[in-house]
Amino acid sequence: MSVTHLKPNMDHWQERVDLAAAFRWTARLDMHEGVANHFSLAVNDTGTQFLMNPNQVHFSRIKASDLLLIDANDPETLEGPNAPDPTAWGLHGGVHRACKHARCVMHVHSIYATVLACLQDSRLPPIDQNCCTFYNRIVIDEDYGGLAFEDEGDRCAALLTDPKQKVMVMGSHGVMVIGDTVAETFNRLYYFERAAETYIKALQTGLPLRRISDDIAEKTASELEQYPDQDTRHLEELKAILDDEGSDYAA
Repeated sequence: MSVTHLKPNMDHWQERVDLAAAFRWTARLDMHEGVANHFSLAVNDTGTQFLMNPNQVHFSRIKASDLLLIDANDPETLEGPNAPDPTAWGLHGGVHRACKHARCVMHVHSIYATVLACLQDSRLPPIDQNCCTFYNRIVIDEDYGGLAFEDEGDRCAALLTDPKQKVMVMGSHGVMVIGDTVAETFNRLYYFERAAETYIKALQTGLPLRRISDDIAEKTASELEQYPDQDTRHLEELKAILDDEGSDYAA
């Protein structure tokens, strides 16, 4: 018998390993929020059952076998001994119930994305290649309503109606990124934070910004969407680094 078969929470093992690696690397990049913030990944056809991090566990310690399997349609979810954080249930449950195209959902309060979310104008102009990645692919939530309990989660989910828009800048809050897989979603989260950092630091110079034309910005975004396997290779490399270091993320 394989050693892995002796571990708990074995269903959807590869998805668990990928998600655990994303948690570990997000912590390493200091894009986490202590024991808050959450990632989730749908594992059934309707998207209503999903893996998610356990309540109040630091991203740097999360293992594949730690991840909770949540049913977005189970009203007793918050009453069990392994109940998720109520705001995670509210936000991620709301998105998974309403948005079938949001297979993976990553929500963080990373510094530069959150700074962008705090600006009166939270749009990300196409000033460089990374910023072009998100041209016309961002929805901005202008109506922050407090902690993301169920009503707030449903309100945010209702904004994700356009499958092309896979990033939500959550005004006065942070950022939420969606995608089909862990690799795709983490890659998008990583480059959005990089793009936001470039924009915020460019603003800090006080000098005029060079803006790429709309046509070229859209062309670049489309080209990057079709770039072969970049997201998959990104995550595979991160897992290889963790493996070389002897990390227990895949335990």
